[in-house]
Amino acid sequence: MTTTDHLGTYRSKARAFLETHAGQYGWEARRNLSLAEEVALAKRWQGVKAANGYAAITWPKEFGGAGGTELEKIIFSTEEAQFGFPAGLLAITLGMPVPMMLHHATPEQKQRYVPPAVRGEEMWCQLFSEPGAGSDLAAARLRARRDGDDWLLDGQKTWTSYAQFCDFGILVARTDPDAPKHKGLTFFFVDMKAPGVTVRPIKLLHQHEDVNEVFFDNVRIPDANRLGAVNDGFRMAILTLMMERYVAAASDDGPPLQALIDLANARKLRGRPAIEDGRVRAAIAHAYATQRGLSAIHERALEELTAGREPGAEGSIHKLAAARERHAMATLALDLMGPSGVAYDSHAKTRTDYMMSWIDGPTLRIAGGTDEMLLNTIAERILGLPQDHRPDKAPR
Repeated sequence: MTTTDHLGTYRSKARAFLETHAGQYGWEARRNLSLAEEVALAKRWQGVKAANGYAAITWPKEFGGAGGTELEKIIFSTEEAQFGFPAGLLAITLGMPVPMMLHHATPEQKQRYVPPAVRGEEMWCQLFSEPGAGSDLAAARLRARRDGDDWLLDGQKTWTSYAQFCDFGILVARTDPDAPKHKGLTFFFVDMKAPGVTVRPIKLLHQHEDVNEVFFDNVRIPDANRLGAVNDGFRMAILTLMMERYVAAASDDGPPLQALIDLANARKLRGRPAIEDGRVRAAIAHAYATQRGLSAIHERALEELTAGREPGAEGSIHKLAAARERHAMATLALDLMGPSGVAYDSHAKTRTDYMMSWIDGPTLRIAGGTDEMLLNTIAERILGLPQDHRPDKAPR
């Protein structure tokens, strides 16, 4: 069997599997569910995928993965996205914390933590942002003090997605307050149910409570929960952020381009179909060209990761362009819809509702690095332009 034949067969089997479960886990099953109910559905769906060889498709079988290829993963993800399954709710778990465990944890830790995550039994979060640090990861102030074989955590994190549902989280903590800003941090993972951990949901503009503030009050964790060397946490966190930028931008959580084309065909501008207006056609063409370019960047990045190389700064391009394009598409759609476009439905999904996608747009443009930070990364690490003024890199 040729590679093309194999992939065609794989796609047919995957689609048949997805069609079988769409009614129980797809769009209709998610209608009017609360966030907690959606998370529970997502975990059950992940378990179904794991039992059928479609969870963590490229990961090793010894850790619960399917041992497949990147092309198989892309094929399955493309087909899965068409049915509205709640896979995005576990995107952080499987996109950042658990891959970091696969790369940096001990063999015993990998066996303990990776398979339950693959089966959807345990959920992870990423605790990087802090109230006084904004997008400046190196300004983290949460303290970790050595106490024998353990560490004691004190401080606060914020904007932590789905923390209220998570079992474990990864974080960076300041372990040497006298070291230069970028060199006194260490990378840990923590039990979110441990004594001293308090999670408080934050209600966003669209009334959803996806993110939280998390408080650590003398939380004790063993040194075995440290990933990487002491005071090497900034480098580890940057590797995680490179992964995050792919996850944040590749989640494909806005209405698809075809929905915008259908809307432009259905709506009228000055008595004619909006699709015939030159400005509308130009916007749609721009969106199409952007999406094709992003697909090429994404596939190239996946090949790099598959080859065992670290993700590069191109993730910043992908995240920046994808977030801007999604917001632009939602804005154009609302313009075409007129007054009816601003009708608010608290149960609407960003994947199917332009109003919800537009409201959620600014969140996506902050998560994983603001537009301004990404522009700096692109300018300095890809274009080789002189570094921006960085007073924060001066010795403390």
